Amino acid sequence: MPGAFHLPTAIVVAGAFVLVGALVLLWRRQRARGFLSDVDRATYETLSTVSQASRHLRAGLTAEGAARSAKDLRSMLGASALAVCDTGGVLAWDGAADHHAGTAVALAASARHTGRVVVLGREEVACARPDCPVRGAVVALLVSEDVVVGTLTAYAARPSAGLARATEQVAAWVSAQVELSELDRERTRAMEAELRSLRAQISPHFTYNSLAAIASFVRTDPDRARELLLEFADFTRYALRRGGAFTTLAEELRNVERYLVLEQARFGDRLQVSLLVAPEVLPLAVPYLVVQPLVENAVRHGLAGKEGVGHVSITATDRGSEAEIVVEDDGVGADPEVVRQVLDGVRESDSLGLGNVDARLRQVYDDDHGLVVETAPGLGTKVSFRIPKYAPGVHPAA
Repeated sequence: MPGAFHLPTAIVVAGAFVLVGALVLLWRRQRARGFLSDVDRATYETLSTVSQASRHLRAGLTAEGAARSAKDLRSMLGASALAVCDTGGVLAWDGAADHHAGTAVALAASARHTGRVVVLGREEVACARPDCPVRGAVVALLVSEDVVVGTLTAYAARPSAGLARATEQVAAWVSAQVELSELDRERTRAMEAELRSLRAQISPHFTYNSLAAIASFVRTDPDRARELLLEFADFTRYALRRGGAFTTLAEELRNVERYLVLEQARFGDRLQVSLLVAPEVLPLAVPYLVVQPLVENAVRHGLAGKEGVGHVSITATDRGSEAEIVVEDDGVGADPEVVRQVLDGVRESDSLGLGNVDARLRQVYDDDHGLVVETAPGLGTKVSFRIPKYAPGVHPAA
């Protein structure tokens, strides 16, 4: 073409290979490095360190947790050494110059006395060793629920204002982890108290009715009486067990079946039961004794006062990231306002376990995962709840 400028083909091809080679080299470097920038790398490393330390501190301010987290905490601060103390002594030391560990509690006394971060220099952090990398320290308080529970001391050759601020922030973060561990313990204690209360309600009612039903078969059908007695033994063993706060849905529903076998021995053909469960939700971890009390409530309060045949249905359905459990009866129903007051804890009721189960579900998950009750006088009752398939700290006892 007249006036057009043509590069030699060899030059064009060579240039393309050079460009592709440069791009491949850059891609390989970035792939090997794994991060787009040094800032990304630093952010990842910091978050990774924080995650490691938080896992060790979830049990609270203990010697084991402090020892496991001290290295990560020192790394976050960039200090030469770090001491974690409670009110009684040194829980952990990490880094160089461990000959200073014996004076860590005495140095921390100044921070506990003033109630604020304290920066200590050569005079306070005295050392006769000329090669010692520690010539100063920053002490910050560890506080849980407005009570000083310990101190965090970062040691350095020359403490700076930046180290002081960083130590204060890390101490505040550690304090928050300690408070979270206390909340976990309080939640566990509350759940254990709720379970003890629930067992106290189940035992008298169910024991009397079950033994009376078994006794009625002793003379007329000894084999049936023996089978029922074994079911009763298995039921009470599960209901009164001393284990973790969680079980599998499969185990919980197996105990529901034991309960219903015993109740059908009492009610005969008056009690009709249907059970529909998605197999994929059976391994799901659920709070212990979370389904059986709802079924017992349906039988005892829904059908016991009803003439003729009563039906109870139990369904467990896969809802993606959650599972939905529904217990429904066609019994006498209840006043919705009364049920609301029972769930809110402002009204006492003999509805076995309804408020108890609701409270434990909210403790384990959140307020969005409590019971949903649909009822009206003469129209039966439907109780349902949804639980996440995966939740932190929720797993069956080993």
